[in-house]
Amino acid sequence: MKVVCSQSVLSSKLAPLSRVAPSNPSHPILANILLQAEGGRLGLSVFDLSLGMQIWLDAAVKVPGAITVSAKLFSEMVSRMPNREIEITAEDTRVILDYGSGFFEIQGMSAEEFPALPTLDDVTPVTLTAEALRRGLQGSLFAASTDETKQILTGLHVTFERDCLEFAATDGHRLAVTVTEQPVPEALLPITIPAKSLKDLERLMAKQEGDVALRCDPTQVVFDIGNDARITSRLLEGQYPNYRQLIPKTFARQVTVERSALAAALERVAILAAQKNNVVKINIDAEAQELKLSAEAPQLGSGEENVPAQISGESMTVAFNVKYLLEGLKVMNSLAVQLLLNGETQPAVLHPLGEAQMKYLVMPIQIRS
Repeated sequence: MKVVCSQSVLSSKLAPLSRVAPSNPSHPILANILLQAEGGRLGLSVFDLSLGMQIWLDAAVKVPGAITVSAKLFSEMVSRMPNREIEITAEDTRVILDYGSGFFEIQGMSAEEFPALPTLDDVTPVTLTAEALRRGLQGSLFAASTDETKQILTGLHVTFERDCLEFAATDGHRLAVTVTEQPVPEALLPITIPAKSLKDLERLMAKQEGDVALRCDPTQVVFDIGNDARITSRLLEGQYPNYRQLIPKTFARQVTVERSALAAALERVAILAAQKNNVVKINIDAEAQELKLSAEAPQLGSGEENVPAQISGESMTVAFNVKYLLEGLKVMNSLAVQLLLNGETQPAVLHPLGEAQMKYLVMPIQIRS
């Protein structure tokens, strides 16, 4: 194999791949990156048997072929080379990277040992717009659990409807549900995809404007991002919670408030809340038409913020994990948000006004007097 490509382009493509390659793999080959030179392009692939990523870049292919090398070592070498063309040559399992003023030689492994990424080419793809997929991920992915003992909750649940996609994630204390308009040509069963895989997908398609092709079977999902990138992931097994029944149908109180003002006030009181349990109290003052946010840390201090709001319903005081509120507000793009509540220990729902359909349910924290 012999191929010439740009150092800057190669380095930028390697960045997301190096995050996927496992540092302690079950087999040495899984710590490697597969290089494939063919048809005027260089393909880069990593696969840990659960999550796979493949990215292609334009290159001058002098001799087609394939080889694998350490993903970590290869990425570090390329990132430190000067911004010029690199010639990559593979002879048997020896790989030489020549950048003009110097070269590296590293030991590789045969491409034949590298496991094949699932393609699901025999499955009819569902074409999604990048914007619909991006909105769905942004509005829900942050709420997935990181507790591996509750594995099904570490995933994002995707439901396919005739004219929309519904994305849902929960960690047991909060729930984010986002619906995006997206025609789906045929009925597909809901799937639960590991959040880790989708975070890599979200980064990979950050500037993608075209369509994304989705293929899935009972155990795998494949996302093709244009013709230049692919993400493959196993699906999570098990029954996802019936989250829709958790969202109240009616609310006794409705609070409308400027999103940026609420977020800024929460950021300030969070300084003290972070010193003990991240708890912020919100006094909903219907008479004054304002929210009074407060936090205190014993022996350190206390703080209070007042935020104007439009309030319907009776006054009440409720407490939340301030991190949960801020994480929800940060993914909303609307000027104003609504906070819908019933009682001080019942689920509250936060949603953006005039934006894509998003509901963010947060369980209050019981206030001990």
